[in-house]
Amino acid sequence: MPQAKEITADSLDTNEFIQEKSAEIRKAVGTGIAINALSGGVDSSAVTMLGHRALGRNLKTYFIDNGIMREGEPERIASIFKKLGVDVEIIGARDDFFGALKGVTGPEEKREAITQTFYKKVFADLVKKSGAKYLLQGTILTDIDETVAGIKRQHNVFEQLGIDPQEAFGYKIIEPLVQLRKDGVRKVAEALGLPASIFNRMPFPGPALAARVIGEVTPENIAIVRKATSILEEELAAVNAFQYMAILHNDRVTGMRDNKREFGRQIEIRCWDSIDARKAKPSRLDFGILEKLANRMVTDVPGVVSVTYNIATKPPSTMEAI
Repeated sequence: MPQAKEITADSLDTNEFIQEKSAEIRKAVGTGIAINALSGGVDSSAVTMLGHRALGRNLKTYFIDNGIMREGEPERIASIFKKLGVDVEIIGARDDFFGALKGVTGPEEKREAITQTFYKKVFADLVKKSGAKYLLQGTILTDIDETVAGIKRQHNVFEQLGIDPQEAFGYKIIEPLVQLRKDGVRKVAEALGLPASIFNRMPFPGPALAARVIGEVTPENIAIVRKATSILEEELAAVNAFQYMAILHNDRVTGMRDNKREFGRQIEIRCWDSIDARKAKPSRLDFGILEKLANRMVTDVPGVVSVTYNIATKPPSTMEAI
């Protein structure tokens, strides 16, 4: 499938883009039903509002509660969109995802398990339930670039790899944002009337917190990285970074607590300065901030005895560890 020409943020006319893509969505779906999964990130949020504008009630929006999101995320995002006139149904799917991830440790294998669960199980069930023939999703150009280049398989890329979603899953996928990178999507999201808390929100991976667990993704490991993420987002809220994250390492490390040896867990913190995620440099955080983060991690996150800060650039590193 030929790739559409990139539209840079500088050359983007948001009103023209919204009108054009709304018309394309209406033409593709016709009088039928489309569904989309909202995660609360800027990409899926922009697609939700774009689809809502194009299709109205003929777009059914779902939040997939996969058990690997941030604390309270499903209810919080559904509430924000309800105020915007978009009804969001929360779908409980924790058992499906943790079942698919059980015993899986390889980065690509984890991404594939999440992809198959999303598209073959959860979305396929929603398609049957709703009668939809189309899935609207927020794939952007960077997702395609990284997947096609073999750097990292993004869970939402198919046709560019020669996979026909209709044949593989039983429905077609519409991707109105594939010509944009993150900075362009933010402009579109703002023009669609989304609040700054959404259009300025930092990127969050499709595999959610599973992308921040090195090793097996278990409810216990997700609980640890979820708590670490909450602390990180509290402490770095005022930092003007492109993205930051807490990563749970797999191996136990030697620590000590109450004058006794403790084989505990290690949290790696990453904080990035970037424009469009293609290249990035680690943010030069004040050492006092790092000390406070480390103290809270080892005090408030059960079992954590070690905290590190990543200082490698992208490339050769990537922004997410998995």
